[in-house]
Formats: sequence, C-alpha cells, structure tokens
Amino acid sequence: MANGQIETPSGKGAADENFPVGSWLLPAELRPHVATFYRFARAIDDIADNPALAPDDKVARLERFAAAVGGAETEDPALITAHRMRESLRATGVAPHHCLDLIAAFKQDAVKLRYADWAELMGYCALSANPVGRYLLDLHGEDAADYPPSDALCSALQVLNHLQDCQDDYRALDRVYLPQDWLELEGARVEALDAAACSAPLHRVLHRCLDGTDDLLLAARALPVALRSRRLAMESAVILRLAESLSLRLRRGDPLAGRVALTRADFALCGLRGVAGELLRRRPGAKGDRTVPLRGR
Repeated sequence: MANGQIETPSGKGAADENFPVGSWLLPAELRPHVATFYRFARAIDDIADNPALAPDDKVARLERFAAAVGGAETEDPALITAHRMRESLRATGVAPHHCLDLIAAFKQDAVKLRYADWAELMGYCALSANPVGRYLLDLHGEDAADYPPSDALCSALQVLNHLQDCQDDYRALDRVYLPQDWLELEGARVEALDAAACSAPLHRVLHRCLDGTDDLLLAARALPVALRSRRLAMESAVILRLAESLSLRLRRGDPLAGRVALTRADFALCGLRGVAGELLRRRPGAKGDRTVPLRGR
C-alpha cells in the first residue's frame, strides 16, 4: 500500500452501471445515503477487480475497510470512503452487516476464480448482490419479510452482469462465474471465453444461466407489490423491467462478439412502464394498493 493508499479507483461511476443507482425516483432525503453506499461498494469492488494487486494485498485492503465500517478504525484518511459509510449508517440506523457482507464477497473474489455449480454461484450472490437490496429495504423502513423477492432481483442482476462481462473477467482476472458442472455437461471449456464468438456449447451454458436468471426475475415480481414505499416500489419496478429486457437481449446476442447492453430507448421504455404500472396499481382504491405513509417516503 504505497504512501498509505488503500483505494484503487477504476474510474467507473454510477453512469456506467446497467441499472439506476439512487435515481430521482427515490426520496430526496435518502439519495445522499444511497450515493454514499454506492461509492463504498464501488471502492471495494475496484480493489477486488484490480489485476495489478496480489490476492493477499486485496484481502488486506478490504479488511481495513471492514475495520473502518465496523468502528474499529476511525482515523486513517485513506479510509475516508469507509468512514463516510459508517457515519451514514449511524445517521440512518441501518446495521453495518450489509456492508460487511459485500466486503466478504470481494475478499472471496480475490481468491476464488471458479464456481462448481449454480448453488455455489447463488451463495456468492448472497454476499455480493443481495446486501444491496437489503440495504435499500432497511433504509426505507421496509419489512425484512420482503428480503426474498429483493434477493431474487439482486441475484438476477448480478448474473446478468457476469454474463455481459464473462470474457473481460476471464481475460483480465482468470475469473469465471459460469457453473463448472454446466460447462462440463455441455462439453465447453473456460478457454472458449477467449474466442471472438460463442461456441455452440458455450452458448448453451449461457442460456442455462439465463434460464436460472429468468426464474429469479419471476420471483422478483413480488417485490414492487410488497413494498410500502411507493417511490422504492417504482424504482424496483423499473429495475425489474430493465433486467427482463437485458436477459432477452443476452439470449439473442453474443457477449463475446461485442458488448450486449441496453439502449437509451430501453431505459426510457422500461422507466415509463415501470413507473406507470406502479402509479396505476397504487391509485386510491386500486386492487393491491399497499401504499403506507412513511414520513414522506
């Protein structure tokens, strides 16, 4: 850690993400806290994904972040992002375990390069993705009983990101999130990720992953309906529609031949449909309306 530097910024920001991060749909008073959480997650993700760092160096840096978020370290200015996260958690009353779970996931990324099967991959998503949704639910005062559909949505988003970046992850970090048993079953090898286009066996593996993702998205449809916060429900409805659109694009495309991504038109259409759907469903007297005032949320 030269000159006490701990973070290794990649230059990525919220604008580079597939899905909205703390958009205008969320309550204005909570957006700064969501931004703080995003900066924290981005910082530790950048450490885990830095190909120039050795695994033990990554783990050591991430452990410093954990100490800062947990309050064991409160002074080092190199950990300012973690200090701000700790202060945000204190101000909002959200427990730190969501942040600590993310750190555990990225420590795993530093040392684990392969996943035996879908269940093992879902175990990784439980640490690397699901805490994001759970943090947002807690921040908005939602019920922990709504964690399951939120987990399903977050895990689906994570897998979609993995499929988009499968070649980059392999080339830069030798990291493969595709279930190894499915690769073996279809007669595909990880080396196929270095090709200019998907082979037929690899394409079948990607489609198996998309089948699992679509099952998750089906379970996630219960989330907007369950939420009391109208604003968070609209945000989740938009993200759900974006995820469904990206899954369809990945089925029709080839992430090795070129990046498969949503267009501005996709964002606009999914945004309109997601917001309109929630507004209609939650209009006074509408069937299934669960809108409950939460101090303006």
